[in-house]
Amino acid sequence: MAWRCSGSTNAELIANLRSKEILHSDRVAKAMTSVDRANYVLDKEDAYEDSPQSIGHGATISAPHMHGYASEYLLPYLHPGAKVLDVGSGSGYLAAVLYHLVGEGGKVVGIDHIPELVDWSVENLKKDGLGKALDSKEIEMIAGDGRQGYAAGAAPTVPPALLEQLASPGRMFIPVGNFMQSIQQIDKDENGNINQKKIMDVRYVPLTDRDKQVNF
Repeated sequence: MAWRCSGSTNAELIANLRSKEILHSDRVAKAMTSVDRANYVLDKEDAYEDSPQSIGHGATISAPHMHGYASEYLLPYLHPGAKVLDVGSGSGYLAAVLYHLVGEGGKVVGIDHIPELVDWSVENLKKDGLGKALDSKEIEMIAGDGRQGYAAGAAPTVPPALLEQLASPGRMFIPVGNFMQSIQQIDKDENGNINQKKIMDVRYVPLTDRDKQVNF
């Protein structure tokens, strides 16, 4: 089970994710190894537990196995130089992993509607050695409402603005639903046709506005 992937170090956590066959790709394993989760959590002692953790403001950093799943499912589109949008970017952890996958010349934009989290994520990324990527704007963390398209929480339905802005071809990995939630993989082909399929059941904090989130 995924929660058995916890480790005492970042390297051990990633090795456990591989042994449980959550990570299949050497590229994803290398990217996640390059990002020290301890730089992106409040409780450093539990940094390598395979579980979600509160990061304040009604937000969480997802469990490492969910970041692994997201990276694996998006991998066919995470080629060098690709552009990626991380909605609900929180601590900045997934943005860092995605940047290591698209590499220099790529672009990762993280958006969160809590300005304090955006500022903190920038500090985290710098601590993790990604200050140069921030300076060059290859990683950009911005404050805004991701539901308008420029959300990680679960949306009741897929926000139309995100579908409209999805590249063609491109792929979205998004939790959808209210009480009952699931990860949906949404593909847009080169002609703009949309194909959507359910990947797994999940439980995320709701994708909502700032005031509702901080009081969640």
